[in-house]
Amino acid sequence: MKATIWHNPRCSKSREALAILEGTPGVEVEIVDYLKTPPTREKLASLFKQAGMTPREGMRKGEDGAKALTNASDDAILDAMVADPILIERPLVETGKGVRLGRPPERVRDIL
Repeated sequence: MKATIWHNPRCSKSREALAILEGTPGVEVEIVDYLKTPPTREKLASLFKQAGMTPREGMRKGEDGAKALTNASDDAILDAMVADPILIERPLVETGKGVRLGRPPERVRDIL
């Protein structure tokens, strides 16, 4: 099974989710450092849809840029995330069984 993790190596939750993926037999892990290689707007919208989340639910609310998005539409939030990927909550993990936000990291087991 292939698993893609939208990863930030500086994030402990992202590292924990990656360890779960790498420790699961039969899982081939693709690591995407989303700060260096951010998803397109279309890909990000697709990830959130597959995860059953809104862009607002997938936003890092503690970031400075998020404060300006308090009353923003989902479209505006997606645009902001593409422009400044630090606003994307992490880690997002995608497999053939779906997408999960790895908070807590154990949630990625649902799609393995």
